[in-house]
Amino acid sequence: MDSTSIIINIRKLVRHVNLESKKIQKNYGISIPQLLTLKYLQFQEGNKASHGQITKYLNLNNSTVTGIVNRLTLKGLLSKEQDHKDKRKVYALLTQQGKKMLSRTPQLMHDELSAKLSKLTPQKLEQIEQAFQLVIEVMGIDDVDSNPLFEVDDEEK
Repeated sequence: MDSTSIIINIRKLVRHVNLESKKIQKNYGISIPQLLTLKYLQFQEGNKASHGQITKYLNLNNSTVTGIVNRLTLKGLLSKEQDHKDKRKVYALLTQQGKKMLSRTPQLMHDELSAKLSKLTPQKLEQIEQAFQLVIEVMGIDDVDSNPLFEVDDEEK
């Protein structure tokens, strides 16, 4: 066995993530990080969260999250609400239009993958984890900051 099949399989994974991102963008006019923000707010009390909470959930930097929230606000999918007690605090609030958008969007790949992985035995999960750790080590990308959510990094633009 040579390394070609491993490289092909890695390319399949990357391509699948890219295709999902492009499909969501084309069909719904939002990026995966934007969709993940809407989904996150959907399950928060009052359908709202602070900038810091969204940043922590998405594991992205502040300026990227600011861009996401601003674009969603311009599209009418979010609104911004000031805290009544502390005017310095601003919350992103899911709008009715945002809720409608969520009702139309498909389940994302990471949700499907998570559901499928949860059905595997602990031994199988350990095998997969070890294989991925080895690939990461061989590629020398141990120190690359990772996000637990699949996305194409198109928010930095």
